[in-house]
Amino acid sequence: MAQDNNTSSRVSAATDSQQSEAHTGAFAPFHMPLSTMMGFQLDATRQWFKYLNRYMLLLWRLGLGGWLNAWPAALGRYMVLTHIGRKSGLRRRTPLNYALIDGEIYCTAGYGPGSDWYRNMLANPHVEVWLPDGWWAGLAEEVHDAERRTRLMRQVLIGSGFVAPMIGINPSHDSDAALATATTDYRLVRIRLTEARTGPDGPGDLAWIWPTATLLLLAALWRNRRAKN
Repeated sequence: MAQDNNTSSRVSAATDSQQSEAHTGAFAPFHMPLSTMMGFQLDATRQWFKYLNRYMLLLWRLGLGGWLNAWPAALGRYMVLTHIGRKSGLRRRTPLNYALIDGEIYCTAGYGPGSDWYRNMLANPHVEVWLPDGWWAGLAEEVHDAERRTRLMRQVLIGSGFVAPMIGINPSHDSDAALATATTDYRLVRIRLTEARTGPDGPGDLAWIWPTATLLLLAALWRNRRAKN
């Protein structure tokens, strides 16, 4: 979007510094247990979602996270989870569907215990989340309560909007037994928000692109008009 070398360099540096990890995020398969998926099918699906989630993360960084959540009943609810790499120690970011229940965030690792963000969370439960109403620090933990799991999982899948129905599950109408079977391999995670965050490196950190691009466009139009005169 930027129009000169300095602006392009800022975009490149910001993108490199984010160390994003968007391959097992918002758009994970909800239609069958992982144990029934063939290896090539799982790999192909994860690769496709990886690229799609990178695009979603870019929208959040451009300050458009609120637009992604404009129609949650149809399009779903989306947040960005920031977690620390268990091996690298680097900050990673993953877009996820979520549900807000009793003031706490619930999300699911749709690829089961192999999801990188889930494994990072187990190693270091101190996370951050980008939500439509702000940026928060929090503590994450897995939910093991079998009695509550299906009810909470249902709300998270409803938060996926069109994705779950598109691939064969209807969280609003499927029975508890059917839903439990379909999510056998999933991991349900609760995030307790601890404090609001502010400062750089949060949602909208690339929003400076919009006024910069506008000024460059106006300058180009002005030069073009002068050249014609």
